[in-house]
Amino acid sequence: MINYEVTVFTGNLALASTFNNVYITLVGTDGESKRIDLTSWKPSFFRGQVSHFIVSCPKSLGKLVMIKLDKQKRFLQDSWYPAKVEVKSPTNKTYHFPIYHWITDSEVYCFREGTALRIFDDSNSHLGGCSRQQELKQRQKVFCWDVYAQGIPHCIKGNSIQSLPYDVHFSLTKTAEMKYTAVTGLVELELIEMAELKKNWTHIDDISHLLCAHRTQVTGNKSSEIKCNELKAYLFLLLQLKQKPAKDNPIFLPTDSEYDWLMAKIFVRSADFNFYEVSVHLLRTHLLAEVFTVSLLRNLPMVHPLYKLLMPHTRYTLQINVLARQLLISKTGVLTRYAASGGKGVITILQKSLSSLTYSSLCIPDDIAERGLKDVPNFYYRDDGLKLWEIIFRFVKEILTSYYKTDAEVQKDSELQKWIQDIYEHGFLSQASTGIPQKFSTVDEMVKFVTMVIFTCSAQHSAVNSGQYDFGAWMPNSPVTLQLPPPTKKGKANWFVLSFPNIQTTVHGMAVMWLLSKQSSDSVSIFLGQYPEEHFTEEVPCQKIKDFQVELKRLSAEIKARNSVLDLPYTYLDPDVTENSVSI
Repeated sequence: MINYEVTVFTGNLALASTFNNVYITLVGTDGESKRIDLTSWKPSFFRGQVSHFIVSCPKSLGKLVMIKLDKQKRFLQDSWYPAKVEVKSPTNKTYHFPIYHWITDSEVYCFREGTALRIFDDSNSHLGGCSRQQELKQRQKVFCWDVYAQGIPHCIKGNSIQSLPYDVHFSLTKTAEMKYTAVTGLVELELIEMAELKKNWTHIDDISHLLCAHRTQVTGNKSSEIKCNELKAYLFLLLQLKQKPAKDNPIFLPTDSEYDWLMAKIFVRSADFNFYEVSVHLLRTHLLAEVFTVSLLRNLPMVHPLYKLLMPHTRYTLQINVLARQLLISKTGVLTRYAASGGKGVITILQKSLSSLTYSSLCIPDDIAERGLKDVPNFYYRDDGLKLWEIIFRFVKEILTSYYKTDAEVQKDSELQKWIQDIYEHGFLSQASTGIPQKFSTVDEMVKFVTMVIFTCSAQHSAVNSGQYDFGAWMPNSPVTLQLPPPTKKGKANWFVLSFPNIQTTVHGMAVMWLLSKQSSDSVSIFLGQYPEEHFTEEVPCQKIKDFQVELKRLSAEIKARNSVLDLPYTYLDPDVTENSVSI
C-alpha cells in the first residue's frame, strides 16, 4: 500500500469546529483514492486544530491535483471552516490545498492544489466536474449583479445580510462588535440623553461639551478650526455660497467681520461634508471596491494568480456595503433622515460624480500631478500616499510578472480580460470618458490597474474614512445639514448659530462618524501586507509577500518618526493602521 500523510487545518474562527463525519478523496494524475472517512471516535476538527491522518492507496496517484471534501451529519448538521489541507506523498513532496471556505451542507466540494495557474496553463484532464469553468459557473449563480439605482455602479444582488453567501459574512467577532458599536455608540459618547432632543443650539461654544467623553488628539487640537481666522486653507479664498452671481449672493472675504467669515466657512463645510461622504468616500472607495470584488468572484477561479493576490482586499466588503445601503442611504437610513443630501440627493451626487470620474483621479501619482499639488508644503496625504503607492506597485509588478512574461500572455488570458471587462461595464457603466481600460493589452496596463485596486481598497479608504470622527466630531467643522439657507447679505451675527442642525441631528451625526472611524479589534489579521490566508503556495510569491511586509514596516517607522515631532500627526496612511480592505 502507498501511504499519504494528510494534515487538515481547521480555521481559527468562531464556530469553525465540526462534529460531523468528514470525508476526503485525493485526486492525482494517475487516479484517485477511495473516499476516506477521517472521523474517529474522538472529534478531530476543532477551531484552530491541526489534525493528522494516513490515507492508504493500492498504487501511486501520481502528481496530486485536487482533493474532494464533504461532511455528513453525525448528530446535528453544523458548519465547518477548513483553512487548508497539506498532503505529503511517499516521495516526501508536500502538496498544499488552500480552502478558506465554509462547508455548511453535505455536498462534495473540490479544492485545487495551490500552484497558481492561468487558464491557458490549465490543461488538466483529471478534474471531471471540478474544472475552473464549473467553479465559475457555480459562483456566478451565487454572486449576481444588481442595479440599486440607475447611473451608479452596480452592486451584489442581495437585500439583506442573510441573502449573502456565508463565505463573505463578517466573522462572529466582527458581527458582535458591529452590533455593539451601533447600539452603544451614543452611550459611549455619553450622548444618549440628547439623542431625541430637538432643541436648537444657542451658542457655538456649547457644542464643545459634546466631545468630553471621546476627545482624540485631533479633536482636542482642532475644535476651533472653523473659528480660526488664521486657517491657511481659507486665507486666499473668496467664498460665494450660491451658484449664480447676484445682489443677494454676497462674496465673503477673510477680512469681513468674524461672524460673517465664520458663517461662510460653515456653509462651505456643510456642503463639503455631504459631497465628501457620498462621492469621495461612498463612491470612490466602497462602491468601487464592491465592483472589484464581485467581478473577481464571478470571473477568476481560486487557482488564478490574480484571485490569490486580490482576495485579501475583498474581506467583508460585500457585507459592509449591504449594511450601508440598508442603514445609511435607504429611505430610513441615517443620511436620508439627518443629512442635507437626503435619500434622493445621495443618488444624484453619485450619478454626477460617476459621470465625471476618471481613471487618473484614482491613481494618486496622476491625481496629484493633475491637481497641481506636487509642491504644496506639509501635505502628508500626498507624501505618505505616493510612497505607499510605489511600494504596492513594486509588489504587484513582482508578483504578476512572475506569471505574465509577455503582453501576449496578458491578452490571451480570457478570465483576466473578463474581469476588467465586467469592471468597465458594471462599475463604470461602459463610459469611455472615464479612461478605465476595457481590456488589458500589456503587462504594464494590468500592473497599474491592479495597483489602483489594492490602493483604493486599502490606503485610499483608510485616508478618507479613518479621520472622520477626528475632524468632524466638532459639528461646525462638518455640519451634516443646516436649517437655514445661505444668507443673502452680511451682518447677521447670529445667523450661523440659527443655521446649525438641532441637537438630535448633531449627536446622531457624531455617533455615525464615531462608528465609521472605530477600528475593529477582530482577532484575524487585517492590516495591509498581512495575509493570514495562504492562497499563494509557491516560493516566489511567498517571498515577495515577505519583501512587501518589510517595505511596509520601513514606511511605518518613517511615518511614526515624522509624526513624533508634529503638533498634529497624520496617521491615516501608516501601514500599521491601514486595513487591507473596505470593511467598515
